[in-house]
Amino acid sequence: MKIIDGNITNVKGFSAVGRAVGIKKGKLDLGVIYSDRICNASAVYTKNSVKGAPLIVTKEHLENGKAQAIVINSGIANVCTGEKGINDAKQMCELVAKENNIDKENVLVASTGLIGAYLPMEKIKKGVIGIKKDLADVIHNPKTCNIAEAILTTDLVKKEICVKEDNFTIAGIAKGSGMIHPNMATMLAFVCTDAEIPCEKLDAMLKKAVTNSFNMITIDMDTSTSDMCIVMANGYAGRVNNEKFQNALNFVCTELAKKIAKDGEGATKLMEVYVKNAKDETSAKILAKSVVCSNLVKCAVYGNDPNWGRILCALGNTGIKFDAEKINVYFESKSKDDKNVENETIVKNEIIVKNGVTANFDYEKIKEIMCKEELKIIIDMQSGNCSATAYGCDMTEKYIEINAHYHT
Repeated sequence: MKIIDGNITNVKGFSAVGRAVGIKKGKLDLGVIYSDRICNASAVYTKNSVKGAPLIVTKEHLENGKAQAIVINSGIANVCTGEKGINDAKQMCELVAKENNIDKENVLVASTGLIGAYLPMEKIKKGVIGIKKDLADVIHNPKTCNIAEAILTTDLVKKEICVKEDNFTIAGIAKGSGMIHPNMATMLAFVCTDAEIPCEKLDAMLKKAVTNSFNMITIDMDTSTSDMCIVMANGYAGRVNNEKFQNALNFVCTELAKKIAKDGEGATKLMEVYVKNAKDETSAKILAKSVVCSNLVKCAVYGNDPNWGRILCALGNTGIKFDAEKINVYFESKSKDDKNVENETIVKNEIIVKNGVTANFDYEKIKEIMCKEELKIIIDMQSGNCSATAYGCDMTEKYIEINAHYHT
């Protein structure tokens, strides 16, 4: 598998474009992903009982496992908008279908942003006009593809990745910065591939990929009303090795999930919690996510404070039975050696807890590790052979500032 410098438009048959239509002031806020042939498609949705209108419409359109386009807007989530919200979501599909001469039932829709507000449909109608030409133009110059920016809300950076494996390519984009505690997927994620994968197989593969990626991240423990992850496969590459495709899909989803965690609202660093040697996989996942969810741990990470008692406290809060006197905890960081010609990655690993008690670590060494942009907390339960990784970020004053003023 090779990561390439590309995006969705590097996948054969796909094009994507973003536009500024006036939902957000002076920013890109509408995007369309389009395949020149009908795709096998699958999606997973939030388990929040309050669901946005776009999720309802998309689920309806995907009953046959087919799709050819996705229309996405940012700025307004189209949630808690009643019958009008449903009609607006359907109209977005109709507008894109008409523009591209395709069946409206093969257009999926997603929205993200403020809850409880109605979409400015007149602006969206005008914004979709002529988008077919833009989609065609992007194919000739993939680097101009700007859809990863059009789907952002409070995000500070765009999130996209593209990989090649054997005879197929797979690429994805995502958005998410706050209200992230997925119980299925993440805020929004869209994956495109030219692999030929049957609908039922694609559905199973997506669910497996999501389980260990988007479902293992958290920023603020709020599961969104708009969480959705969609994958479309147009089949241009023909049949592929299922195991290699699953691995590639897993990788794309995990990298996008990590980008979301790192870009958490107000965050200064990515926090990765790796639990190993747990008694079973379920326990490992619960333990890892409990630590990455802990506000006390997140604050300590922000303050570069190796307050390991908070980590053990988070483990104990899960209700899972384990022997605390067996636990080892390590802090690990990775950084680039700027003095090295090849810019090699330096890994520093220090133990802070040994068999449940302090390891009498060097505080300055640990602080140096914690100051990096990425911190990995390794927790060895020494009670089995199962492992899991959860992703999150530190919590800062900026998170409160962003969310205190988000509505205005």
